[in-house]
Amino acid sequence: MTSAPSVVVIGGGPRGTGVIERIAANAGELYGDTRLDIHLVDPYPPGGGRIWRPDQSPLLWMNSMAEDVTMFTDETVELAGPVVAGPALDAWAEDVRAGRVVPDADPAVLAEIHGLAGADFPTRRLQSAYLRWTYDRALAALPPGITVHEHRTTALAVTGPRGGRQYVRLQGRTEPLSADLVVLTVGHLDAEREPEQERLSAFARRHDLVHLPPDFTADSDLDSLRPGEPVIVRGFGLAFIDLMVLLTEGRGGRHENGVYLPSGREPVLYVGSRRGVPYHAKIGYGWTGERPPLPQHLGPTWTDELLSRTGPLDFRRDVWPVVAKELGHAHYHRLFTAHPERTALAHEVFAEKYAAADPGSPELAGIVAEAVPDPADRLDLDALDRPLEGVSHASPEALQEALRAYITDDLTRRHDPQHSEDLAVFLGLLSAYAQLVRLGDIGGWWHGFFSYLASGPPGPRLHQLLALSRAGVVRFLGAGLTVDTDEEQGLYRARSATVPGASTEARALVEARLPDPSLQHTASPLLRSLRDDGAAVTDTGLLSVDPADGRVLDRAGRPHPRRFALGPFTTARSSGAFTRPRTGGPAFRQNDAAARAALTFLRDLSCRGRLAS
Repeated sequence: MTSAPSVVVIGGGPRGTGVIERIAANAGELYGDTRLDIHLVDPYPPGGGRIWRPDQSPLLWMNSMAEDVTMFTDETVELAGPVVAGPALDAWAEDVRAGRVVPDADPAVLAEIHGLAGADFPTRRLQSAYLRWTYDRALAALPPGITVHEHRTTALAVTGPRGGRQYVRLQGRTEPLSADLVVLTVGHLDAEREPEQERLSAFARRHDLVHLPPDFTADSDLDSLRPGEPVIVRGFGLAFIDLMVLLTEGRGGRHENGVYLPSGREPVLYVGSRRGVPYHAKIGYGWTGERPPLPQHLGPTWTDELLSRTGPLDFRRDVWPVVAKELGHAHYHRLFTAHPERTALAHEVFAEKYAAADPGSPELAGIVAEAVPDPADRLDLDALDRPLEGVSHASPEALQEALRAYITDDLTRRHDPQHSEDLAVFLGLLSAYAQLVRLGDIGGWWHGFFSYLASGPPGPRLHQLLALSRAGVVRFLGAGLTVDTDEEQGLYRARSATVPGASTEARALVEARLPDPSLQHTASPLLRSLRDDGAAVTDTGLLSVDPADGRVLDRAGRPHPRRFALGPFTTARSSGAFTRPRTGGPAFRQNDAAARAALTFLRDLSCRGRLAS
């Protein structure tokens, strides 16, 4: 009996699970009852993978509400395959409570599920149970001829000719996996090995200091950060929030009635970044009334026209003005329809003038100024992006007071439906992202801006940050943070443009961010082998893939017939492997296209006799 065609999926987290779900959804149409072996490679449990593994601290939350998380397609997703509906996280929890679903979860997580409401921010270990259930459901939906084989190990390399079998070398295994096709869904990359981080680590080794490079916070060696000692933290996003929680509540401290009660085991966190402020809080209210029609200015036609141009794209020149106009359209549509008392023109008149004006033009700014009298009601993306630009304080203490006031104002606004234009901008960001993923590598600024504005921490986390600041456990450093090394004193020294002349010295430095999704300095042997084997890598280090189906491109621009890649390390990076229901889910579209291309290739290969090499 001849062996079945085979595909290796490297990465068993949400993206790999999504690919298997799409294979199950499309197999009936494209593959029939032909046999197929799927080999899933990941050292962590399938479904959640490394980032969403079940053995995490219950203190670590998702930064999305339960009602805003789904692993399933709906009619808003543009895909060639069938929509297969499934529950969002909050609906799944209700199914568990009603006994319709029995998840693979320990008693503590089951208790969390039974208490979960739609507006709650679940723990990551609860999300792991949802992802595991999604994975098991996908396996159950596969036709009888398709079998999944799990390999709890790490893939080290992919080799093989374009026209023949591929070989995946596994850690701890003598013989490689042989496959007709390989799909890489490895998610976030391992810690970087780029020169600046190597230099800082070498400095730490010379002087017996602590340097924690970019990494998933739950995997960092936080025990090396000693109680009471100052720690310079570079990065003010979600990785910082995790760090803050694990080094405070995780060490026995407690929050009570807005006050932090320390355990005495906490270090003192001196935090700064380029912006100098935390990500904006998650919006704390739901949508009511008319939604802005999206996309309006930044839709498929515009994207197609941009892709048809010759020559490289310049994001700031070619893309950003239209993104800004699209976000403005969402903002002002909501302002005029929900808060007309704050406008000075009829909505129809404004909308016609706004649509006709060129993106980024003085004319457009003049139309907005005429129609929206209060500058506070206008969308100022530059001010949102750099709130401390040009701001300075005479002392570190003055900065502490000012930044606490800034965070308090942000929390108030993001929980006030009288500012529901902010939620409209959030929807505009999701719509824009769905189009911009088609453009390939547009640089890292857009992704950072999107996360800063649309993917910030839950409001309760920023309340905790305020309490920690008042308790002196967290100290703000400001914007434009630089970190230098002092060989003579054997210390790290941080300075900020926000408090000129001030500096902070410490024997510990933490890079509070995930590693950049770059193949140039990745510690992943798998992706280094792919790069060294001829895969195309952009100037910013992303793996080049065909935007149509995720096939890996070589340096001549040719799609590899047997290698696919999906995820944040590719030029088709999207905002997440799971998404908010009814928002189009670009990752779902990508998963579907890759699964259909893979099934078609494997079916045709079986029909004509499999090639061997």
